[in-house]
Amino acid sequence: MSGNGVKKVAEVAAKATKSIDWDGMAKVLVSDEARKEFANLRRSFDEVNHQLQTKFSQEPEPIDWEYYRKGIGSRLVDMYKHAYESVEIPKYVDTVTPEYKPKFDALLVELKEAEKKSLAESARLEKEIAEIQEMKQKISTMTADEYFESHPEVKQKFDDEIRNDYWGY
Repeated sequence: MSGNGVKKVAEVAAKATKSIDWDGMAKVLVSDEARKEFANLRRSFDEVNHQLQTKFSQEPEPIDWEYYRKGIGSRLVDMYKHAYESVEIPKYVDTVTPEYKPKFDALLVELKEAEKKSLAESARLEKEIAEIQEMKQKISTMTADEYFESHPEVKQKFDDEIRNDYWGY
């Protein structure tokens, strides 16, 4: 890659780092395995980004051709200098991103839908947990009528069994 191309890549990587909400993503993770994998991803990303920022973003030091002329001889050094200056490094043309961008965007939409479903399910489960904890506190003093009032489907089941003369044996 040429010096300018590498600098552009390093600049894009720096901008990408600033736009990633690592803490926000970490809050969404629930399992220890997911947290471990997320930490590995973040560490890998930081390592690559560090290399782009340091190693590849610097211009190569210019070659001191005169130093080599003194020690080796001007004819050989001129030959290497000519060969060095004639090397053209092709510019990187990204052909992968356009191919995968629609797939990635579709996955983002799917992710948002899954997130909405997950949040709705979490809210439902939180409500259910609260109801169970409330019942746990009341169960020792609750009458059958109070229980059947909050759970009419159980009362219906008992009434059906009595009506059908089914006593469990």
